[in-house]
Amino acid sequence: MQAIVFYLTYAVIWTITLLPLRILYILSDFAFLFFYYFPSYRRKVVYTNLKNSFPEKTEKELKSIEKKFYRHLTDMFIESFKLTHMSNSQIMKRFTITNSEILDRIYNEGRDVAAVLGHYNNWDWLVCLPFFTKLQIIPIYKPLQNKYFDRYINKIRSRNGLVLAPMLGVIRTIVNNRKNNIRSLYAFLSDQTPPKGDIRHWVTFLNQDTPVFLGVEKIAEKYKMAVVYFNIQNIKRGYYNLNVELLFEQTEGLPEHFVTDTHVKRLEDIIIEKPEYWLWSHRRWKHKREPVNG
Repeated sequence: MQAIVFYLTYAVIWTITLLPLRILYILSDFAFLFFYYFPSYRRKVVYTNLKNSFPEKTEKELKSIEKKFYRHLTDMFIESFKLTHMSNSQIMKRFTITNSEILDRIYNEGRDVAAVLGHYNNWDWLVCLPFFTKLQIIPIYKPLQNKYFDRYINKIRSRNGLVLAPMLGVIRTIVNNRKNNIRSLYAFLSDQTPPKGDIRHWVTFLNQDTPVFLGVEKIAEKYKMAVVYFNIQNIKRGYYNLNVELLFEQTEGLPEHFVTDTHVKRLEDIIIEKPEYWLWSHRRWKHKREPVNG
């Protein structure tokens, strides 16, 4: 059954995304009506996340953010699937990068980079990153349960020599690249939720107790990586800019959790400034912090 659903869906996606983006954005406007009004997609999750994150905002303000989020979400689906037919030159006209010289310098110094980003704006168009740096790009990802869609998404996201590494296999990838002298950039999504049994650290993120992964901090220290933040901003519809922000030249000797707290706070600041571009439909707060007795 999974195979049938996938191939039918893939056939529709492949055909529709032959259309130019200007037409696809019209389809996105129609899709917004279904995602937001009826039958709707995770409206309760989105509203609850917004309400808890911004208790100071009025009902009108929350509804405004909510609608803007759904408009952006449908655009995101269109833009991601459009990668099926987009050329690299088309992507690079719409996705620019500033401060890429930071990556050049670190590469020339013979070091690796841990890049942190959130589910904010269009992270899928990072497939053009190899044209801006000599570093091997290694996105760290969590495999999807549906193996057919997982294979399809991985194919889209591994263009131009990107090498996807599953979360559980990242250390093996780092070790192999070190043996072969392949200087690499490892891209981590910082706003994923750890399994309940793997939670080792909590932060206050958007006014809520939030469990976070410590992988960036531990890996950067162990393998002496620089840490950068990938700040992706929407310039206008269908156009984005990635600003490379250096967070840490090195992390050795820093207080425990300082690196993690820093990059999580950076994401929080970005979200607060323009909240409609974050993935509010994600069940980020499904785990609750247990009170400490005594």
